Amino acid sequence: MKNILQVIAILTVTMLLGCSIPPEKPLTRHDLYKTNIFSDFAIKDSPESVLATLNREGEAVLEGKSRAGDEYYIKLLATSTGLKIRLYAK
Repeated sequence: MKNILQVIAILTVTMLLGCSIPPEKPLTRHDLYKTNIFSDFAIKDSPESVLATLNREGEAVLEGKSRAGDEYYIKLLATSTGLKIRLYAK
């Protein structure tokens, strides 16, 4: 019984840490444009849909193409200090 409770506790903590949460205050277009992702990359998604996803889920993953032609996955994270960007090559 004790082992079962430990497993449940570990799974619960893992699930809570793995979930993203929405930002405390909603992000604006100005916050999104300060990152310059729409000028540095060709992104298929509209800024409005990206903002809606960020404000609802706290993170968004986009597909973008740089000016040099390289393709990336762009992960945006809404944190208390602002937007964080991570790039992953396709």
